[in-house]
Amino acid sequence: MTRKARALSLRPEIPAKVPETAMVMAAGLGKRMRPLTATRPKPLVEVAGKALLDHVLDRLRAAGVSKLVVNVHYLADSIEAHLKSRASDFDVKISDERDLLLETGGGMVRAEPLIQSDPFLVVNSDNYWVDGPADTLKLLASHWREGEMDALLLLVPHARAGNHGGQGDFHMSPGGKLSRRKKGCVAPYVFTGIQMVSKRLLRDAPEGAFSTNIFWDRAIEEGRCYGAVHQGLWFDVGSPAAIPATELALQNA
Repeated sequence: MTRKARALSLRPEIPAKVPETAMVMAAGLGKRMRPLTATRPKPLVEVAGKALLDHVLDRLRAAGVSKLVVNVHYLADSIEAHLKSRASDFDVKISDERDLLLETGGGMVRAEPLIQSDPFLVVNSDNYWVDGPADTLKLLASHWREGEMDALLLLVPHARAGNHGGQGDFHMSPGGKLSRRKKGCVAPYVFTGIQMVSKRLLRDAPEGAFSTNIFWDRAIEEGRCYGAVHQGLWFDVGSPAAIPATELALQNA
């Protein structure tokens, strides 16, 4: 890693103001997690004795987030009922996608009127991460540069992406700008499902369901999509087999 790239790694000495609002993505079908998701949504599947959603909410609360916008679709009533148990921790608003699953990009666009912060955090509800030397979300926020960024993605080096079987997602320049994985290559960084974005990212959005990749690709082309490197543990918990593998890794950490 070059000196400049190392400077964009998450540095524990830098204080940061975390946005007060986070959007939590909780609307997915969880097909890869079947049969565990036959009767419960993926965010409520447990890892290390706790629902994946609660792992996320605990980290958001520790970082100072006080307002949540949560999108729901599959088994939405279960998600809403679970969120009521966290009413003392957050002001929660529901972005309802029961009528149509809008994917990640469309879900952000529907939720945008409910989001009071700019920039704001977006976190996948099936994430599992462990902080490194300091609070991960605070350190991510410390890298935000309002005049330069529309999206700041938390990345983990491919070699440290627990349970990840893919070829990686992004290359990163010494200054932190992102580019897509090159064809036929393994990209050095994997997206963790955690990002900080400006509402500028959502401009001129297409109708209906679409992926956040549409927004990212435009931001990459404009030089406004950046990355920061996670210093702690991160696990892809996308299948039933990943649960015991993650729990064993946590025990041995």
